[in-house]
Amino acid sequence: MTTDILDKPQSRAEDSLVRCRVRVSGWTVATLLIAALVALPVLAVGSRIVVPTDGVWQHLVDTVLAEYLLNTLRLVLGVGIGTLVIGVGTAWLVTMCRFPGSRVLEWALLLPMAVPAYVMAYVYTDLLQFVGPVQTALRETFHWTRRDYWFPDIRTVEGAAAMMALVLYPYVYLLSRAAFLEQSVCVLEVSRTLGRGPWRSFFTVALPLARPGIVAGLALVLMEVLADFGTVQYFAVNTFVTGIYRTWFAMGQPVAAAQLASILMLFVLVLLVMERWSRRQARYHHTTTRYRRLPKHELTGWRAAAALAACGLPLVLGFLLPAGLLVRMALTAGDEAFGPMFLALARNSFTLAALAAVLAVALALALAYGQRLRPTPVLKAAVRVAAMGYAIPGSVIAVGVLIPFANLDNAVDAFLRRTVGVSSGLLLSGTIVAVLYAYLVRFLAVSFNTIEASLGKIRPTMDFASRVLGHTAGRTLVRVHAPIMWGSLLTAGLLVFVDVMKELPATMIVRPFNFDTLAVRVYTLASDERLTEAATGALAIVAVGILPVILLSLSIGRSRPGQAPD
Repeated sequence: MTTDILDKPQSRAEDSLVRCRVRVSGWTVATLLIAALVALPVLAVGSRIVVPTDGVWQHLVDTVLAEYLLNTLRLVLGVGIGTLVIGVGTAWLVTMCRFPGSRVLEWALLLPMAVPAYVMAYVYTDLLQFVGPVQTALRETFHWTRRDYWFPDIRTVEGAAAMMALVLYPYVYLLSRAAFLEQSVCVLEVSRTLGRGPWRSFFTVALPLARPGIVAGLALVLMEVLADFGTVQYFAVNTFVTGIYRTWFAMGQPVAAAQLASILMLFVLVLLVMERWSRRQARYHHTTTRYRRLPKHELTGWRAAAALAACGLPLVLGFLLPAGLLVRMALTAGDEAFGPMFLALARNSFTLAALAAVLAVALALALAYGQRLRPTPVLKAAVRVAAMGYAIPGSVIAVGVLIPFANLDNAVDAFLRRTVGVSSGLLLSGTIVAVLYAYLVRFLAVSFNTIEASLGKIRPTMDFASRVLGHTAGRTLVRVHAPIMWGSLLTAGLLVFVDVMKELPATMIVRPFNFDTLAVRVYTLASDERLTEAATGALAIVAVGILPVILLSLSIGRSRPGQAPD
């Protein structure tokens, strides 16, 4: 009798805690399974590094590998410098200074994020090519012929770097501005009292304190550069991404393509390791929890004009000009298949983006909550592996998805042929399931980072109170945490939705036959030099991305502790 009493929970609260501990193990298993599933494409690509290629790899080394390496490094360097200068400079100006238009520029500077880099490439090619409006106006104004003047060719590595810098600088601007908003006024004032002017205080105090945010933004930019396919392919710039696509489809060598992808993953790993090593044991904590409103230096005269020009030029070149040109081209010519075909493409894009957004948010929520319930080192490592997808280019993920799916399809087909004499065909490869899987591997980190940050703001006492009242871990998540996090869940879903709408390389490689999206349609038309027809789909993609950009800006404005936005 005594044993029965000791073994049985003494109250409803204790009984609920016991059930929660049982549920926690279930969450742990689910988290580990999700991490393993997401990591599968990466492991599949890496496992091919030692597989022989019958001379194909040696052929690549002797012919194009050096070009791939050089062009990729040139792009990384050019875009990195451009985004640093634009992103950090504009973030400091709109955060610390007041000049005409500064309040509008705070959120407007994020708008280029809504424009895919390959759309920017199409627009500027139409604008700056020989028969475009700029060169035509020059010839008509000065009565020049083709041999009378020199005009830079945009279809070069430098041109591709410029296009990417214009649409990717918001990543650096986003995190730099957030870092500047979090800085203590006291530190800046001490610097000024020690005799340092505004510029010297910026370079010696504000910039080092904001370094983690700046470096994180730059890392995102460089990973996007390594992942870009549409821009470099359209500009005929040979990089690792275009090499992977060409080796797989043009040469029919999936193993060699996987080995190229492994080298690209090594690039990404080196970037991440260098970023961590550069900080080492450095810490960037504030020594006070007291925050005052950041001072806004009033700029007048030529200083105000210079600040307005410095912040306005990236906005004009990165959003207003290309958006205006897209509207003009869509209204004057546009896509001839705007009717039923365009609606079908839009339906495909929206369906894939919506499904990917819902699945990504659900899986990210499970990962973040599983880590919250049982934050063991193994579970944390598994979650970090699952969140690595955003650091891997879409073409690499596509290769990693096709390899295990093709092996599984071949195994099932061979088994059915032996047993019942029937061929199963492609069950997973070249299906919507494969496309969605590639999207989840690629963009799970986008939703996970947003949800993890939001979940971390909920006090653990709310979990304890819910469990004492008899709720299981799952019911606590659904009935307590989810309503509190609803805004963050919506933001995470919107970000994934927009990223999927713009995604090109993974879609191009994994999509089923005769299944196109707006991104694929825009790329196909632009590749055929039908730029005005491509404007309709490109404009739709840009329009979808504007809302999440505005939501991001509003959340940044409220990020400084103790201060509401102006």
